[in-house]
Amino acid sequence: MRLWGEGPSSNFEDRTGSPGFGGFGGGGGNMLGCLLPFVLSRFGIVGVLILLVGYCALTQLGGSGGGLLPGGGGQTTSAPSGRSTLDPNMRDFLTRVLGSTEETWSEIYSKSGERYVPTRMVAYSGGTQTACGFGQAVMGPFYCPNDRSIYIDPAFFNELSRRFGAPGDFAMAYVIAHEVGHHLQALNGTLDQAQQSQTRAGKAEGNAVQVKVELQADCYAGVWAANARDAQGNILEPGDVEEGMRAAEAIGDDTLQRQTQGTVVPESFTHGTSAQRMAALRTGLQKGNPAACSNF
Repeated sequence: MRLWGEGPSSNFEDRTGSPGFGGFGGGGGNMLGCLLPFVLSRFGIVGVLILLVGYCALTQLGGSGGGLLPGGGGQTTSAPSGRSTLDPNMRDFLTRVLGSTEETWSEIYSKSGERYVPTRMVAYSGGTQTACGFGQAVMGPFYCPNDRSIYIDPAFFNELSRRFGAPGDFAMAYVIAHEVGHHLQALNGTLDQAQQSQTRAGKAEGNAVQVKVELQADCYAGVWAANARDAQGNILEPGDVEEGMRAAEAIGDDTLQRQTQGTVVPESFTHGTSAQRMAALRTGLQKGNPAACSNF
């Protein structure tokens, strides 16, 4: 990927090196007991959307709509000066990818006469407080609609590369763009609609709703990559698409379940199969139009 022509985003907070916050304050309540089965089954894989992980998380939010408002009550604290553990190159990568999504989605929104409101990214290590409850690295990168922020422990990328065989800068950028996709869903009301659908559905049906949410976020990631430009043209280079596809394949529910428990339980899927995730990302890349993601 060519990112050096991209301006870094200022919507970034570095909490690495800060001690984790105790307890489960803020708007999310005590969610660990609700999340644990899902977190363990995912092994910290990309896109654990903590507001849409089954009924338990939904009941913590207290109904539709209200949980998706910004500023849900969580407190944020910047890392004390000089205590950051974030590698400067990683910081540069994170802020430039985020900056690219801001520029790209602003252009796409402007074509419809709308204004894109950017998300914020928080880099942390181990655990941190969010407006959705206490976030932990085991969850993988996630988006919190309560404060309209993406949370990421950069150590996740080592796991993605070494453990799941999906190295590369575009594989990492796909992870970030997927979470930005959830922010788009918060802006356009998709998350609110999904939450309402889940409150009326059984567990398997609720999981199916979440799968659609996750696949659409994959598709949005592809739309970003298809439209992202620098002075030389599209930022993608040979091999980038293949990196993204390897990542999408590695984090499919069926692939992970087969690797971790030896059996595949489709009704428990929350993010989609490897084939579905690859197809969603490919659709975004090929169409380059967010409207193409409505099918998911």
